[in-house]
Amino acid sequence: MELNKSTAKGRYEKLKTERGPFLERARKCAELTIPTLVPPEGATGHTNYATPYQSIGARALNYLAARFLLTLLPPNAPFFRLKVDDEVMKEVNAGDKGKVEQALSAIERQVMDEIEQMALRVACYEALKHLVGTGNALLYMDPKDNKTRVFHLSSYVISRDPLGNVLEIITHETLSPSVLPEKVLMYLAEGNADKKEELSNQKTLNLYRHIKRVKNQWVSYEEINGKELPNTRAIFPLDGSPWLPLRFTTVDGESYGRSYAEQYYGDLHSLEKLSKAIVEGSVAASKVLLFVRPDAVTKRKDIQEAPNGETVRGDVNDVGVLQLNKFADFRVASDTVQQLTQRIAAAFLMNSSVQRDAERVTAEEIRFMAQELETALGGVYSILSQEFQLPIVKIILKRLQRKDKIPPLFDKVRPFVTTGIEALGRGQDLDKLTTFLRYLEVLGQETIARELNLNDYMARLAASIGIDTKGLIKSADQKAEEAKQQQEAMSQQMMQQAALNAAGPVANNLTKGE
Repeated sequence: MELNKSTAKGRYEKLKTERGPFLERARKCAELTIPTLVPPEGATGHTNYATPYQSIGARALNYLAARFLLTLLPPNAPFFRLKVDDEVMKEVNAGDKGKVEQALSAIERQVMDEIEQMALRVACYEALKHLVGTGNALLYMDPKDNKTRVFHLSSYVISRDPLGNVLEIITHETLSPSVLPEKVLMYLAEGNADKKEELSNQKTLNLYRHIKRVKNQWVSYEEINGKELPNTRAIFPLDGSPWLPLRFTTVDGESYGRSYAEQYYGDLHSLEKLSKAIVEGSVAASKVLLFVRPDAVTKRKDIQEAPNGETVRGDVNDVGVLQLNKFADFRVASDTVQQLTQRIAAAFLMNSSVQRDAERVTAEEIRFMAQELETALGGVYSILSQEFQLPIVKIILKRLQRKDKIPPLFDKVRPFVTTGIEALGRGQDLDKLTTFLRYLEVLGQETIARELNLNDYMARLAASIGIDTKGLIKSADQKAEEAKQQQEAMSQQMMQQAALNAAGPVANNLTKGE
């Protein structure tokens, strides 16, 4: 029976054809790194996965995914900044620009607090492992609660236009009929009690979620057995979809991404083959076999039964030991494995590959080499900033607005993501402020004190670092009160000094009169 192409299942089966080559390459990469990333077709909890002969692939993948997580979602500072359009900032008084920066910085910290409360890093780490290993992952941030799910490449299909814009997403998963309400089962059975009983006795049901772009909005619904489930249709704005399809690298005209492991598949495959050969050869070499000549004076039984250190009658030339004599061959394979390991470790930014083999290696040298390797992934950071970081920020900002935790942001305030180790959060502003002050030092401290608005500079500096200055920097009222108290203290001191000066001559006259 031909599938109805208008159903989510029919559309899913049609789009599976395009996904096939990408899924096959993803499984090959997973076999050399973490086989459970992309389970084989029909895998269950009882499936036995093949274990690689080397662990460098899994270590490298986990390490690079953790490196990406710390870079894209740093725990100690916002990874984005809120910026007001220049036209709006022109209307703001010069002395109030620092206050605007402080207010925006406070909202940024609220977003970071929300990320911590959502435990978003757990799901993001899982998604990043899939990006590095398979090149694709689908994040779903439930708008009703703080749960975030990760869909693997084998459980969804996607369609994009030539520019890379998402047009359609369909997910597929199985669920037990026992989790469905009775009304839903009766609806699927079209009111027939026998069909309802038949559905209830099935082990699993196929659930499809269809997310499609319709003009300037997203429309989604859920489907089982070709029927749309009631009360599952939802509409989201174009920039507010909770579904985030992620790609590691992009290729024009392709709806799916390519993984980082695929770029180094040759080294991973060679390392696996050589590791297998060395392990199996080592097992063969470790086997001990004693040979006795057929016409020997030495008896085989005496050799077998003699305990360690026992004296046996015979000729030592009658007995030999099996030797493979493959040391030179194993040495070549071992050296090649070491070279491949170093190349993979360098490609996946592992610390062991950054430090050169020497007695003394300075910290600055390690930092420079690490920065050089990190620069090579700048294009990846740019992709993930637009498809991963920026949508997450927008979703969380709208969630905070619905909860009335932050004021509604007008259209002139937009989030901007800066990526890379040296450009996280407001690091660029901090460098510019520091450089600006360093250039002003040649003018002298008096000129700086006369021309520079210190309060505004300190506010912008604190905002660029990402710290809360409430209670840390004195307010204008505090400084006015302190100036008033200082002036009163000076006036009182002057009055006391004047009184002492006036009392001096009187005391002298009295002394003379005596």
